[in-house]
Amino acid sequence: MVQRADFGQRLRAEHLAPLRRARVTTLQVNVGLRCDLACHHCHVEAGPKRTEAIDGRLAARILEVLAANPGLDTLDLTGGAPELNPHFRPLVRGARALGRRVIDRCNLTVLFREGQEDTAPFLAAQGVDVVASLPCYTKENVEAQRGRHVFGRSIEGLQWLNRLGYAQPGSGLRLDLVYNPIGPTLPGPQDELEADYRRELDELFGIRFDHLLTITNMPIKRFARDLARQGRGPAYGRLLSDHFNPATVAGLMCRHTLSVGHDGRLFDCDFNQALDLALPGPTSLHDIEDIRELEGLPIATDHHCFGCTAGAGSSCGGALA
Repeated sequence: MVQRADFGQRLRAEHLAPLRRARVTTLQVNVGLRCDLACHHCHVEAGPKRTEAIDGRLAARILEVLAANPGLDTLDLTGGAPELNPHFRPLVRGARALGRRVIDRCNLTVLFREGQEDTAPFLAAQGVDVVASLPCYTKENVEAQRGRHVFGRSIEGLQWLNRLGYAQPGSGLRLDLVYNPIGPTLPGPQDELEADYRRELDELFGIRFDHLLTITNMPIKRFARDLARQGRGPAYGRLLSDHFNPATVAGLMCRHTLSVGHDGRLFDCDFNQALDLALPGPTSLHDIEDIRELEGLPIATDHHCFGCTAGAGSSCGGALA
């Protein structure tokens, strides 16, 4: 039996324990697990048949919490494909009316689904920042990870967003792309990959974007099962733990982000949410009034946390070091 490295023990060895929450600035909400895709790396195992989703009561509570906590400057909407939830647009409008930054983590193909024809113009009109999945600039690599016919739609979606003003000088409409490796490897240097993406997408498709965010594949759920089938799980775990970088710890997203599940339960991050690793503190968004009471609380960790601290680090905002 292969013995796994202990993340808490590694933090203690580096004099970085305990890992505690700092000031919370981002409310990241998984609005539901329904998605038009079923990507191999998806850590929440979203797909077309999933039905879990936030309801109107929770959507209203999210806006109440934002209004009561001015320190929460960002509402980060994820899924699944968050645009498929009927409460997505009221959440966007409500948060923007409160002056908050709103992020839509968009898979691009959803923009072409029936009933979503006006989603891209809606995002532009509301000034929503789009973080779009594009694991490579070649068709073969994208479709190996995300399925057939996805690459063409993704390119069309990016071109559409560009025409609406995204990533255009002076528009104020931000468009970031997300890269994650096809297999069990660490991402390459973010700045070098961004330069490659910028060159290839511009030359081949005339596409512009603001930044590329590199994210490490987490060894949990769907990706972990794929690794197990290949007999590569232990090796990938060792790769992550062997490349632990203490310089990434200060910037970990769990220190500044509060993750909210589709049922209102609270977690330190989206990965802990996928593993049902509960927040050490208040358990539901319905039970909390002042987000500041979370400051200083310990953060729940496990072996998968090596995924965020390996190499240059990984977060919803890209590399950390």
